[in-house]
Amino acid sequence: MVARRIGQILVDMGFITDDQLQLLLEEQQQQPGALLGKLAEEMALITDEQLAQALAEQQGMKVIQLSEAKLTPELLERMSESMAQLYRVVPVKFENNRLTVATCDPQNLSIQDELRTFLGYEIEMGVSTERDIKATIERFYSSESESVEKLVASLANDEELEEAARALTADGPFDLDGAEALADSVPVRKLLNLVLLLAIKDHASDIHMEPFEDEFRIRIKAEGVLYEMVPPPRHLAFAITTRIKVMANLDIAERRLPQDGRIELMVGGHPVDLRVSVLPTMFGESVVMRVLDRSVVSLSLDKVGMDDHTITEFRKTMERPNGIVLVTGPTGSGKTTTLYSALSEMNEITEKIITTEDPVEYDIDGIVQIPIDHSVGITFASCLRAILRQDPDIILIGEIRDLETAEIAIQASLTGHLVFSTLHTNDAPSTITRLKDMGIPTYLVTATVEAILAQRLVRRICTKCREEVEVSKDLILELGVDPSKHEGKKFYRGKGCDNCNNTGYKGRLGLFELLVMNDDMREMIMQNAPTDDLRAKAVSYGMIPLRDYGLNYAYQGVTTLDEIVRETVHDG
Repeated sequence: MVARRIGQILVDMGFITDDQLQLLLEEQQQQPGALLGKLAEEMALITDEQLAQALAEQQGMKVIQLSEAKLTPELLERMSESMAQLYRVVPVKFENNRLTVATCDPQNLSIQDELRTFLGYEIEMGVSTERDIKATIERFYSSESESVEKLVASLANDEELEEAARALTADGPFDLDGAEALADSVPVRKLLNLVLLLAIKDHASDIHMEPFEDEFRIRIKAEGVLYEMVPPPRHLAFAITTRIKVMANLDIAERRLPQDGRIELMVGGHPVDLRVSVLPTMFGESVVMRVLDRSVVSLSLDKVGMDDHTITEFRKTMERPNGIVLVTGPTGSGKTTTLYSALSEMNEITEKIITTEDPVEYDIDGIVQIPIDHSVGITFASCLRAILRQDPDIILIGEIRDLETAEIAIQASLTGHLVFSTLHTNDAPSTITRLKDMGIPTYLVTATVEAILAQRLVRRICTKCREEVEVSKDLILELGVDPSKHEGKKFYRGKGCDNCNNTGYKGRLGLFELLVMNDDMREMIMQNAPTDDLRAKAVSYGMIPLRDYGLNYAYQGVTTLDEIVRETVHDG
């Protein structure tokens, strides 16, 4: 059945007139994407209670008055505060493994499925006003950090859970049913859900779970730095690891070999991919989950942080008919985001773009994306050969790891394709040496490489607690820059506040070093000129070295000198 339109329901219920509905429809046309019910409320044509009644009528749900609901601590404990805030729901009743929740967004049908996946209960929805839900969450839930600590403390005192965990990790035959039951227990589910939600909320890139002899450590990497969470009891290591393996469809009975898997979640209506790596250690299995939250990545070259000169030059290289464009830097330096942003910009109906990646991190409509799968022999090299028979204009190779892949990429560029790829090198000029070391003849390097973009990510100073600071002479000497250049310059740091979790940093920005090839550079490469000479020549043609790029940000008060020293190498 097709749901009745909310505007007609408001008219039928006598909340608005036909003329007012017409006015609302005209206003909605002026604001694409605006919800008609919300517009009616904003224009004071209806109250929030009337909107809740109309939405309940539309979706066939009950209206829930939160002021009359009996919200016991036991009931509220079935859902964490972060989950309640993320989905804007409140639990109001639990019986027979069915949790009834109040929502202010009943039209978002994915909420029910997502809560069922996270909590393991059947979910029944009712409708309340947004104002009531916000007020109820503020009134009944304590702060998030307290709830993590409380949950960990309650788990530490759970003797039954400890006994079950110790029995399963003792020597002897593996109890598969017992392991599944422990991994599916409410406390284990609840703790893992809370960790995942907190990590996603803090825009974390990785979640590390590490077993040691006397403790089980959980650390979250956000903005390139690891932060430790309240460690759960040591005996829960097996249960939490097993729960993750169940979610990632891995073999829970196999504890001697490394395993890789993937967990796909819908959180707050948008997809989040978790890439799971399980590694056996002396004291159990270590788990690292890479968080790929597509909603926080803006695939636009204008938003990656390049200055006007660099972005103009980089766009010129994207317009070349053929050749190789390389993006270099360590893991986690934003190479993939830069390449995806470039491909998104080039994604026209007239261009055939094919990518091969390990793994495919973000889906882009209009681009053919192929995941690498070593288990069935789909490697970068074998995939690339097949891609060339698909008549592409632009090719993205996730990473050039070996000579075979490099040779096929070169052949592709020589036959009229524009090829993008990544390499792990310290800076742009040293990439030439790296390619030669891989075994690529010098004449092929000069014939195919069009541009090399080296990049790093540094943390931004928190704008809420930024303050001026004196910089030590030792730090200036460590930068390897003439001290006279710093005279009259002001430097800043973040003092630490609630906004930045007392780190002094909030968000990250990119540092870029773009080397564009020209005839002089190619001549020097053919003559096997040292890397330092190549760098000096590139600077004379306008290349800004990574460290200088970072120093410009430090002078503007956007980042600190400590971050520049940490992320860049002195060019000598």
